[in-house]
Amino acid sequence: MTAEQLLTADLPTVGEPRSEASGMVEIIRSSFELVAPQAEDVGRHFYATLFSRAPETRDLFPVNMEVQRSRLLRALVHVVQMVDQPDELVPFLQQLGRDHRKFGVIAQHYDAVGGALLASIAHFAGDAWTPEVERAWTDAYGVVAGAMRDAAAAERGPASWLGRVVGHERLGWDLAKITVQASEAIPYRAGQYVSVETPQRPRLWRYLSPANAPRQDGVLEFHVRAVQSGWVSRAIVAHSRVGDTWRIGPPMGRMGIDPTSKRDLLMVAGGTGMAPIKSLIEHLAATENRPRTQVFVGGRTWEDLYDFGSLRKLSYSNSWLDVIPVVESDEEASGAERGTLADVVTRYGAWADHDVLVCGSPSMIRATVSRMLVAGTPLDRIRYDPFTMD
Repeated sequence: MTAEQLLTADLPTVGEPRSEASGMVEIIRSSFELVAPQAEDVGRHFYATLFSRAPETRDLFPVNMEVQRSRLLRALVHVVQMVDQPDELVPFLQQLGRDHRKFGVIAQHYDAVGGALLASIAHFAGDAWTPEVERAWTDAYGVVAGAMRDAAAAERGPASWLGRVVGHERLGWDLAKITVQASEAIPYRAGQYVSVETPQRPRLWRYLSPANAPRQDGVLEFHVRAVQSGWVSRAIVAHSRVGDTWRIGPPMGRMGIDPTSKRDLLMVAGGTGMAPIKSLIEHLAATENRPRTQVFVGGRTWEDLYDFGSLRKLSYSNSWLDVIPVVESDEEASGAERGTLADVVTRYGAWADHDVLVCGSPSMIRATVSRMLVAGTPLDRIRYDPFTMD
């Protein structure tokens, strides 16, 4: 997906103002739409400007900047999307600030980044970059940098952890299960994801969801699929070796189960979205008051349901859990439901009386959540991670 397609797909249509700062929001979104068709050039200009103004920052980034530019654009799109929703945006920025400690980012780097970002947007906005637009972007970046900087300064835990690869199992030509023994227990919640840096791709971080609930021994299981143009994922699947040392960043993401809710639970997983779902189920199995939990696990073919067997075994031993496989093409007559996850889940109902968790690719999440909203699922009952920086 090109940067322009990414921006077009993710940028919401501006509706009625939703906050007192709606004027600033309108200015930011409308000016951002002007430069969106040139987003890749904006990214190149930004990093060239940053490295020119603050040469010491170049060592914080990988040699190949293609992935980094894409992540910058995704982060920028996400901030533009959420700029009028501080209750959603600020926790994300705080996580991002804590995460950036692993790069060695210091307070003055935020000023350099802000200057380079505004200069790049101004360059491509041309005559549309008015004093009013500049003021709106300056104020918005001040909120972003302040939240990230404050969260990083307040964090007392490690910036990252070391882990040793103790298991590498190929589940297919493009899929592997990697087991890592961390140097200590990492304080993530079931459903969250962490970043990893591998010796095969130094300074290129990949975000992965542990497939197990937190353990005191620090063991993490990751399910990794090699994606097209995936520098890190392909290296992990094909070249990770037992004994490799990984660096693991702080946990991120808002996926999780509300322990105060009395509602039943629906989980929808596509592809390697099965990993965080498995982590959440393992977490539930260790609690006393478990809600009735319905799980749909989907893929294009039966082979895509690579870990369905373990989920089915869990359902056999836990009466509160039911797991249904879903495939778009069922040539093997596996007995799975036919169709996309969006088709099948809404075919079963609106799930209006359930808490809903959705995990998978961005396109799968968009399609499933959109269909569920049309079917009548309340938006405030649906939880998913809309942003993963990959």
